[in-house]
Amino acid sequence: MKVFSGQLRPAALAAGRGLFLSVAGLAASITLFVLAVLSISFIVLGIGVFTTPVVLEAVRKHANQRRLWAVTWSDVRIPVPYRPFPKDLRSGVTGQVEQTSLLLKDPATWRDLLWLLMDMTVGTVVAVLAAALMVYPVEGLVLAAGLWRVFRDDPYWYGFVPVDSQATGFAALALGIVLFHAGLWASRPLLRLHFVLARAVLAPTQDQELAQRIERLTETRHEAVDTAASELRRIERDLHDGAQARLVAMGMNLGTIEALIEKDPAQAKKMLAMARESSAEALTELRDLVRGIHPPVLAERGLGDAVRALALRLPVASEVTVELPGRAEAPVESAAYFAVSEALTNTVKHAGAERIYVDLHHAEGMLRISVTDDGKGGAVVGSGSGLSGIERRLGTFDGVLAVSSPAGGPTMVTMEIPCELS
Repeated sequence: MKVFSGQLRPAALAAGRGLFLSVAGLAASITLFVLAVLSISFIVLGIGVFTTPVVLEAVRKHANQRRLWAVTWSDVRIPVPYRPFPKDLRSGVTGQVEQTSLLLKDPATWRDLLWLLMDMTVGTVVAVLAAALMVYPVEGLVLAAGLWRVFRDDPYWYGFVPVDSQATGFAALALGIVLFHAGLWASRPLLRLHFVLARAVLAPTQDQELAQRIERLTETRHEAVDTAASELRRIERDLHDGAQARLVAMGMNLGTIEALIEKDPAQAKKMLAMARESSAEALTELRDLVRGIHPPVLAERGLGDAVRALALRLPVASEVTVELPGRAEAPVESAAYFAVSEALTNTVKHAGAERIYVDLHHAEGMLRISVTDDGKGGAVVGSGSGLSGIERRLGTFDGVLAVSSPAGGPTMVTMEIPCELS
């Protein structure tokens, strides 16, 4: 009985999602495909230059929504391969023409349109099957309960069973039970098949993916070099303004003490106390500086304990879940640690959250980290934001950042870094 109930709920959920995709998803795909074809056709008339960017942006949002459902409903990951627009994109009519041209030159645009065709046909059929195997058996039950009497003079076909009597009603019920049990086993795989078909069309080819990866790695390499140079300047500045200044002052004090030790022992004793205090402060600053470069707890105990130590210092209640059977390479651990640290800092500063949840686990060659809060939401990855810095840091290791933060919350920041654990 427990096995049956354990299968029923996921299968029913998959059936409901399949029904939703076959109705709402189909309507959206048909509408957007027609609008896209008309808009692209009207480019020669001049009208399409203004409508095409809007329509294709809607198509991309529709495709991205399907990507989100694919990963959350069936754990099917579909890459987002769109080329970014240049920062110096012009405004006005010239900008519209340029934007339209860039969209039409992007191979991902044509894959989106091909996917809309696929979603209207094969994709809808698969989604309907996922729903029908769980919904159609209800009709067999209703027929066996007495609805067959309505069709006594004119048999009603339930599948391949002509229903015109109580006996054939029971036969329809038997067929419905068989279909229902098939649905228990097949609804979730069929829903996953729907998303796998979408991935086959929406995902870039291997050559395109490799080219994008090279382009991204080239960009992140330059950013990593700039970040490293900036970090070196910060360390130099902290040493010069902090510990170095204290050590110089302490050296001068020791020289004065040497001169006073025989003439004024009491004053020399006071200055010794000051020198001891300065050395303690310099040592504290050096420890803080080292912790900022590579925290000792990270080197000694690994990423999980280092993140737990971070959470303990937060002024907000936090919960950390760690499922890491081993350790990643030191550079990856360091990048992940500082990315989590930046995400937690942003949350404390801007989210107004009462509780923060951090989850770290490793699966399928990916280190996955999520930072979730119950704050006000509205977080975006934009120029100059802390999230942009996290994205650049992860990009150095071919990692990705995803942010879900609707107005009113909650906010979930998800990070993935490809790596193996030792």
